[in-house]
Amino acid sequence: MCGIAGTLNSSCFSSKKLLAALAHRGPSGHGEFSHQGVNLFHARLSIQDLSPAGAQPMHRHHLSIVFNGEIYNHLELRAKVADYPFSTRSDTETILALFERFGERSLEWMDGMFALAILDQRTHKLFLARDRMGKKPLFYYQEGEEFLFASELNALLTLKPLQIDHAKLSAFLRCGFFPHDGAPYQGVQSLPQGSYAFIDLHHPRPLSPQRYFDLLSLYQAPKIEGFEASKEAVELALKESVKNRLESSDLEVGSFLSGGIDSSLITALASFFTPKLKTFTVAFEGAYDESSLAELVAKRYKTDHTTLHLNPSKLKEEVKGILACYGRPFMDSSAIPSYYVSQEAKKHLTVILNGDGADELFGGYRRYVPMSHGWLKLARPLSLLLPLLPLPKEKKSLYNYLHRLLAMSRKRGLDFYLSATIDSFEDAYAFSPNPHTQTLDQEITQILEDSSLSSLSKMLYLDSQNLLLSDLLPKMDIATMAHSLEGRSPFLGKSLLEVAPRIKDEYKIFGKSTKFILRELAKKYLPHALLEQPKRGFEVPLRAWVEGELKELIFDSLSKNCLSRELIESRFVDALLDKPQDFAPEKRAKMLWSLFSLEVWHEHYQKACE
Repeated sequence: MCGIAGTLNSSCFSSKKLLAALAHRGPSGHGEFSHQGVNLFHARLSIQDLSPAGAQPMHRHHLSIVFNGEIYNHLELRAKVADYPFSTRSDTETILALFERFGERSLEWMDGMFALAILDQRTHKLFLARDRMGKKPLFYYQEGEEFLFASELNALLTLKPLQIDHAKLSAFLRCGFFPHDGAPYQGVQSLPQGSYAFIDLHHPRPLSPQRYFDLLSLYQAPKIEGFEASKEAVELALKESVKNRLESSDLEVGSFLSGGIDSSLITALASFFTPKLKTFTVAFEGAYDESSLAELVAKRYKTDHTTLHLNPSKLKEEVKGILACYGRPFMDSSAIPSYYVSQEAKKHLTVILNGDGADELFGGYRRYVPMSHGWLKLARPLSLLLPLLPLPKEKKSLYNYLHRLLAMSRKRGLDFYLSATIDSFEDAYAFSPNPHTQTLDQEITQILEDSSLSSLSKMLYLDSQNLLLSDLLPKMDIATMAHSLEGRSPFLGKSLLEVAPRIKDEYKIFGKSTKFILRELAKKYLPHALLEQPKRGFEVPLRAWVEGELKELIFDSLSKNCLSRELIESRFVDALLDKPQDFAPEKRAKMLWSLFSLEVWHEHYQKACE
């Protein structure tokens, strides 16, 4: 894992500042290369081929590459270029060899996570590409003939004094994430997941990304017949994915272990290949604590287990620094435990497995149940009663579940999607029409109206393109790379991405059981007590933090001159602060946290621009 950056037709920047901003992603070394107006930069975290021969930028004839990520099947892919004179065991050299022979077609064969740039001096073009699901970030800025790219927004900010885009910030507050894994700056975008693009060095035109991977087409493909055949296909693909992610490292690999089915199943399978696997979990006080379930799995597989007890008093001193790592406002409060458990894991190793992607591929969220069974149609007539009903006070109550079901049933497009996925500013503030949310609304509406897809497939696909891409994957990337730790996601392996969309709906949601096929598979590997637990997610005691240790910080940040009051009505912010009785407690906590993350980012941005 590494950090990359590059510039075209830009000279007013400090390469020293840029590499310093990427250093946490690659502390093993750094390199740079310049050619006719193009500059490529790389910060290396050595994992495969630890020798100096694996350093980047790497060159071959007319090609030069900077690459962030891992290609787990790269040794297998070398058979496609058997006559190539390889001089390293690095996957970077494999990519160069494949690209020289096959061009962008080679992306289709790669099983991995990556963001890369290849300079071709013969064609005078720069080639950019990103992995299938967007596990590795690649932000870019383009204006006229100037083109900049980087692995992180904080690094991109060292290349140019970027200007804030208030419409994008409004979209963030509305959606709970930046649509299309975007950024709060004018002219800055992410290269779409599963895409590549060329830029002509002599005549740069607006980037026109092309898809090489289309998850939607897999949902439209014929389904696998039979439950046992489906379960066997999932098990085979998951075993292969775990094995590849363990073997493609010259360093020890561990696993996050939250106590949920996903990370527990990954841990169980990894333990067959790695005796005394190192595992890590976070412990909270009270109902949010799943560490006892994690310990059941650790005990069963005799892992070398570490439980990190989160200290809330420590959070007050460090929360701003943690949130500043993202380079943009970030609403997901589980970023906090993700940061700390990554920090702890780095003390012991450099590569870690996680369970990301299982919920979005196999139906892990409770909201999928009514969609799978058609309950929304039944609820629609009853939604007329909503104005007469009191707001729910307890997030996990049956009343809250039914209230949200009624609310969802009367909405369309983006409003429908957000009412199903986030619990923040929806219905709290009438956001003005916004080009970013309007585009997202059109995309979501198109999927929701696609008659070739089931209701469940629509939501799974939308979550992979929004919640996973713009929230969960950035959270894991930033939390791990802040500590020079590489996170690997077996559930997002190439083989599983080709299998999961072809599993029938009734094998994912069975009755009220979510992720049914994974639960059935897990019976072979996990303690029974764990399988009976409801889906919790990586939840944190946010309300306790907002009303306790972080209250003073949050209230101070939302002063009369804060940025939040430029984006939503000032009286609404005042009500959040001074009239807690007007809001459901958990919802109020999330809204305050969201605004706090916005203010922390803005404070960091202002300092960076000084």
